[in-house]
Amino acid sequence: MTHELKTGGDRGYLRIATEEAFATQEQLDAIMRLVKEGRADKGTMSLWGFYGTSPSERTTFIRERLLDLGELRIQAMDDSGIDKAVLAMTSPGVQSLHDVEEAKRIARNSNNQLKDACERYPDRFYGMIAIAPQDPEWSAEELRRGKEELGFHGVQVNSHTHGHYLDEEQFDPILRACADLDLPLYIHPQGPPDGMIGSMVEAGLDGAVFGFGVETSFHGLRMLTTGVFDRYPGLQMMLGHGCEAIPYWIYRHDYMHRAGVRSQRYPRLQPLQHDLFHYLRNNVLATNSGMAFEPAIKLMIEVMGEDRVMYAMDYPYQYLPEEVRWMDDMDISDSQKKKFFQTNAERWFKL
Repeated sequence: MTHELKTGGDRGYLRIATEEAFATQEQLDAIMRLVKEGRADKGTMSLWGFYGTSPSERTTFIRERLLDLGELRIQAMDDSGIDKAVLAMTSPGVQSLHDVEEAKRIARNSNNQLKDACERYPDRFYGMIAIAPQDPEWSAEELRRGKEELGFHGVQVNSHTHGHYLDEEQFDPILRACADLDLPLYIHPQGPPDGMIGSMVEAGLDGAVFGFGVETSFHGLRMLTTGVFDRYPGLQMMLGHGCEAIPYWIYRHDYMHRAGVRSQRYPRLQPLQHDLFHYLRNNVLATNSGMAFEPAIKLMIEVMGEDRVMYAMDYPYQYLPEEVRWMDDMDISDSQKKKFFQTNAERWFKL
């Protein structure tokens, strides 16, 4: 151990964790009902068929901690030196549900439950809004309620909704509401849809090990390449897990995207106002959730800028207090470290 982990800013900054998951029993019951009935997609079957039923120490810990919005979570934050947590409904949210009215009810109830927790711990918990993209107009109204009535600070969408993505025209009310309300849009992984997942489950690569990142980076790139940020130049899209590897790939993404536009090979790829580097540096925010890896964080800072990269733990899925020490000891400037842990989150989430 190199130093004790304390809250309160003893190292010159507070630590704000920006991608921390919770669940409601109502949500988990609905998901597990689909799994047991065999009506969930393959990604949900694989993820929650395991996490919802396995008696292992890890899965039991995760289920217990997802449902806790009180003392257990606060103690975990204290033990790892986390001052504040931005909480969002765990993947897949309500997006795998087929009954739209049920999805809307569970999302709204979860927002109310999270609001109660934030009121109990006003200096520790901050909320992101859960929506049901199956009903984009309702979701836009829930975004307004989430900001204006509940005081939440962003929205989390768990990537695809039955294989459909936010750049599609049907979801424009959600994007417009995020832009109008100045709410950051966090696109969080879930299992790849059936049309993408292929043999990932058989290979053991469908979840956080690989499939999550592949599917969510695909979503992010759809947003970048189809003019979303030309329509809504102030919209801020957040991606976790090292920005889902997009900063590493951005040179090739940009080069081949421009070549694709020139070729007129794809009707959807039309000229944009800027190159992809511009959108990455002006419309994308990143966290290191699940990526306590100094080279990856330095790459994000270099490519995206030091004002766009934030800390996240990915609690309770990846809870290892030692990772916080590794981040404290990164070889970056003191000012960059304070931005990474504290002030970028305060700025973009308006804490």
